[in-house]
Amino acid sequence: MSPPAPVPARAGIGLRAPHHRDVLERRPDVGWFEAHSENYFADGGSAVATLLRVREHWPVALHGVGLALGSADPIDREHLRRLERLIARVEPWAVSEHVCWGFAGGRHTNDLLPMPRTQESLRHLAARVREWQDALGRQVLLENVSSYLEFREAEFTEAGYLAALVAESGCALLLDVNNVYVNARNHGFDPETYLDELPAHAIREIHLAGHEVTQIAGCEMRIDTHDRLICDEVWQLYAGARRRFGAVPTLIEWDAALPALDVLVEEARRADAIA
Repeated sequence: MSPPAPVPARAGIGLRAPHHRDVLERRPDVGWFEAHSENYFADGGSAVATLLRVREHWPVALHGVGLALGSADPIDREHLRRLERLIARVEPWAVSEHVCWGFAGGRHTNDLLPMPRTQESLRHLAARVREWQDALGRQVLLENVSSYLEFREAEFTEAGYLAALVAESGCALLLDVNNVYVNARNHGFDPETYLDELPAHAIREIHLAGHEVTQIAGCEMRIDTHDRLICDEVWQLYAGARRRFGAVPTLIEWDAALPALDVLVEEARRADAIA
């Protein structure tokens, strides 16, 4: 299995439709772009054309949100076919998805639901990942997700589950530092210890994002919203991740309440300064 193609270890930003024109006209000084795969499954049109033009000037990664590989239902073959076609057109430096499930009994939740961290679910997910990698002929990256509950019967820590997935499937990891911090605060574990449990050789990409702090039933909860600036605590955890994992391409992820392009570029510059 060949590893992802190399990309400069500079910070990139997500390619979002409201910024398409600005990106092409202004050519912002960022290292690369990441696109949500499902937004570009169409046969043609302006969105696909923009992505292909962006690919002429920057490395591009494809980040999926719809495969839900941990689900018990069969993999959506049409989804895979469309993704394979997009990969062939874009030639991304990385292809990624999430450690999650999302549909059952033919019903799709449209969410990234956390896996029950058991040996049984690990075998199931690892088999799905191996099947996907074999179909693509390349290594894929799997991202840790945010969560708001814990499973009573968990047999792994969250980081231990990711490490076991790497060992079982041969995949690499997309480390979402914000999700680590959100889960650490929600569930009461040490985020630095979490980083220490991960296999350093498998970290191929990092995500940074903003999150909301709210009260639910009298308890403080952190919600992964991707709609605001990255908080100081996540920046501090990112600095620790860079010390541990080295020069890893980093993405500024912002999906809702989208600001001007300059705000994302400035966040990318801050990530580069920390690196």
